[in-house]
Formats: sequence, structure tokens, C-alpha cells
Amino acid sequence: MFWPAPPTHFYLEQLHYGETPGGFFYSANRFCLPEHGGTHLDAPIHFARDRETMDQIGLVRLIGSVVVIDVSAKAAADRDYRVTAADVLAFEGEHGRIEPGTRVLIRTGWSRHWPDATAYLGDATDASKLHFPSYGEDAARLLVAERRVALLGIDTASIDYGPSTDFPVHRLAAAANVPGLENVTGLEALPPRGAILLVLPMKIEGGSGGPTRVVALVP
Repeated sequence: MFWPAPPTHFYLEQLHYGETPGGFFYSANRFCLPEHGGTHLDAPIHFARDRETMDQIGLVRLIGSVVVIDVSAKAAADRDYRVTAADVLAFEGEHGRIEPGTRVLIRTGWSRHWPDATAYLGDATDASKLHFPSYGEDAARLLVAERRVALLGIDTASIDYGPSTDFPVHRLAAAANVPGLENVTGLEALPPRGAILLVLPMKIEGGSGGPTRVVALVP
């Protein structure tokens, strides 16, 4: 899923497909896409000057334990729902305190809307009319500043909710060198805690983000 009306979406150009003069088959393509499209990682420099670029993000942030906070019922009732600090504390009350260095994923259930861009984003063509749930600033502050988590992720298009125009969660996380993982899917298959997350982004030198493969190991 791509942000409405970017300069370009994913583009694949075929360079060769077929037999070569040497008598063997050969296939090659080239592609172009925005850094921030599909399942992707936001590097901190995306919203904070002089913070880490894609190639500088250490594996210690990208591979390790993960917790999944389920707010799908609240998101179903309010497509602009923002996760609160109370939601995080309620999760901890049931599943234990979130340790420093943990990766956090929010399950809103929003990936069920893919590939319908209008249902997923709220509007498929106008970025000023987006409506989808995400982190609230107080929850992000608790997780980043107090719990000192390694990464914030979510199954929607942004770690800030759809109508946001000032992106406080992006700015707060980026300032602390905490990357954001967006457009994740399959979170219903993960337990609240106990899984191991592997976030495998394209390592773009100087990049502000990039396409990412996400794998979870479930005990």
C-alpha cells in the first residue's frame, strides 16, 4: 500500500526475458519505488535531523523479542483510534512489564482491508482525508521515553493516525533513534509476547526508509 498521490508507485521494467545469443535463458528487470511504500521501515532521519539513516540502524533494534498489543476492538469502533498510555499499562497488567529493548507491534486488525486502498487509508487519492488508527502521543512517549523500546510497529500505514498533520509519534520516536515499522500484516498469528521478530529492511545508504521483509518466530 502506498501513500496517496506520491511522485511514483512501484514500477518494474523488464530489461531482458528470453534466450540469449549464447543459447541460454536470461531474465533481468529494474524497479523504482518510494522508500515509504508497502511494508517498510522508517529510519529515524525520516523525521529527525542527524539521526540514523537506514544503513546505520543496528540489528539489535531489528531482531529480538516482540510484544503485540491488540486494540482491534477499539479500532473497529473508531477508525481514528489512537492507542493510549492506558492501553499499554493494561497490556502490562495482563502480560507483564515491557522490558527495555523490546520491539512493540500494535494490532488494529487494519491489514484485513488490504488491498482496498480506500478502506485501508480512508481515501485513496487525497492525503488530507486519511482515516486509520495508530499510536497516540502519550502511548508512544511511555514506550519510547520510559520503557525504552527498540522499535514501534503497526499494521496500518503510519505510526501516526490518519488525520495527523504534525506527526508527533514519528518525531518523538525519531528523536530517540527508534525506527517505525509500517504496513505490517499477520499480527493475528502472534502471541501477546514470546515471539521473536526479525525485521529485514533494504539497507539503503543514507536512506530515510525502505521496503522491509518481516518474519516472526513463534514458540
